[in-house]
Amino acid sequence: MRRFSWLLFLLLPAAGFCQGSIGSLTGDESVFYAQTKQVNQFFLRFNGEEDIKGKRYYPGDPSYRDLKLRKKFMNILFDNSNSNITADTKFVFIDESLNKKAPAMLDFYSKGWFAEVTTTFQYKKEKVNIILYLKIEKQLKGYKWVISNVYFDKFESWFTHLNDTVNLKYFIHPMSHELDFMNLHKVFREPENLDYYFEREYQPDMTSLFVMEMKNGNLNFISVNNVKFHVFQVQNWYFEISYFNRNDANSGWLISNILRVNDKEKIELLRHYTHIN
Repeated sequence: MRRFSWLLFLLLPAAGFCQGSIGSLTGDESVFYAQTKQVNQFFLRFNGEEDIKGKRYYPGDPSYRDLKLRKKFMNILFDNSNSNITADTKFVFIDESLNKKAPAMLDFYSKGWFAEVTTTFQYKKEKVNIILYLKIEKQLKGYKWVISNVYFDKFESWFTHLNDTVNLKYFIHPMSHELDFMNLHKVFREPENLDYYFEREYQPDMTSLFVMEMKNGNLNFISVNNVKFHVFQVQNWYFEISYFNRNDANSGWLISNILRVNDKEKIELLRHYTHIN
């Protein structure tokens, strides 16, 4: 699985938000209510399903998903310290998301978003960083988070030969069947070259390797270091949500990166990140 370093520098926000007041609120009260303190609150504010003080709006209420309310809250859902975004990008994103004919909505329990959790493990005798990808999955009448994929650079280093298409040294002769494959001994004599002998379409399952190393006692969990979320639910857009702990209104769970992408590019991003469809 390849990592997405290029994705992280293509991105985003920086449009102004007045930290002095929100509606009739001022000062410290304004700062407190402007902060998006929970991921669920991010979803509610994006959808226009709660008021300034966190009171929920429900279907039938005239303010429920009101586009003017949504525009006000969407303007404060960006990390204003990020200089990689232009005000135009933010404007276009909000304008397209609030299209009157088909306004974009986020759904906590649907596909199209997942968590990326950076963790520390003890791998044999050293501390290592491992990325866990988690998604929401339905179970009976409820839902749960499940691990959908794992990224560990140590695992990836075991399969460096998979894309080597010019190898002429490590192969099993096409007439080996006439010798009852007795020459397999040379295949297993050098385990470091074992991946040369697999079919061209073979792709290692990092999650299974992770489970195996855990069950064999080679991996032991230590801590969670960072959490962010990848969201693909808005047509023509991809964005990340990260947590910012600051003593001002522009704090909490905010859009930290954003990218305009078509459907084909979204599929490519998902392939590189996880196997979530």
